[in-house]
Amino acid sequence: MHDLSDIADWLKHHPVHPAAQAGGEPVVSFSSNDYLALARHPRLVAAAKDGLDRYGVGNSASRLQGGDLELYRRLEARLGALQHKGDAVLFVTGYMANVGVLSSIVKAAALARLHGYRARKRHKYACYSDEYNHVSIREGIQMSGALRYNYRHRDMNHLESLLKAGADEGSTPIIVSDGVFAMEGTIAPLPQLVELAERHGALLYLDDAHATGVLGANGGGTSEHYGCYSPCLMQMGSLSKALGALGGFVAVEREVADVIRLTSSAYGYTCPPPPDQAAAALAALDLLAEEPQRRSRLWDNQRYFIERMAPLGHTILETRTAILPLLVGEAETCQRYAIALRKEGIQVDAVQFPAAPVGQARLRFVMNAGHSRAQIDHVAAVMARLAT
Repeated sequence: MHDLSDIADWLKHHPVHPAAQAGGEPVVSFSSNDYLALARHPRLVAAAKDGLDRYGVGNSASRLQGGDLELYRRLEARLGALQHKGDAVLFVTGYMANVGVLSSIVKAAALARLHGYRARKRHKYACYSDEYNHVSIREGIQMSGALRYNYRHRDMNHLESLLKAGADEGSTPIIVSDGVFAMEGTIAPLPQLVELAERHGALLYLDDAHATGVLGANGGGTSEHYGCYSPCLMQMGSLSKALGALGGFVAVEREVADVIRLTSSAYGYTCPPPPDQAAAALAALDLLAEEPQRRSRLWDNQRYFIERMAPLGHTILETRTAILPLLVGEAETCQRYAIALRKEGIQVDAVQFPAAPVGQARLRFVMNAGHSRAQIDHVAAVMARLAT
């Protein structure tokens, strides 16, 4: 306990997230991942209430041990179809989807042996991971025990050189990338990733948590954004961002889904999302199809924010997604800006090392369909004062 006490004492004098610790006054959030402003939508609330009335607050068992519901299977079918896959596997959170799939796919044959399967050939795996991938990806790979090689952010030449070197070792490659990178706002070069995966006989695992419901004409994510699909692609997504509920999933071919259900501990040995959340997610998918204007409002707000920031001289590191990191530089200055914004009723995250490189601290503005122009104008006015 001594280390924990020391750390707790240090935190009293070195708050890591000072903006989040301000008082409880109402604020306008520019850090929420509620991209389509669905989390409080009456139809999601009504669907969740109906789910509570029908199923209670939880099903109290894993789906392999009596906790399965037709509701979950219906949701998985809808999620698979959204991302042009034959099926999807539902997890309690997006974090657990990454950890649960990445930790198990390299061990699938060994785990299936527990059920009587005998492999014709033993495979050795190596994971090739973008250096800016989410921590849940890094933890899932670490838990898998596979070799891990990091390639420079979105650098396909570096990735290809690593894949060529790995081919000499006889390992089966798994390429892993975020679709939209949460701290950078950048988009993975999916067509090039698919081409490399198909050429090198690799699986391609894409964390599309920040793209599901946002990118693509129908909200299908990075694959729909590029019009790029492949049998080698496993596309993870989140229910807790653009879809406004709770949960995570991976959309895959049907036979791959069966293997994940059999071998992933994070699926088989824990409960799925509460039934009311599955019901809310189904309502969100209905709205995703019925109200494309929500995505239009999101992108209108995104463009308006960029337009209002342009005269102020601030550098926005990436402008192609709803995540708009405004470069500040020094961590202390970035925290000071976040505190000043919070005092003006604006919540925005100050992102610094280790979530961002040293000297590249940034205010991570996240746009959503519910922001008004008056709210964006208020942000611009405060930022203009801070810049003077």
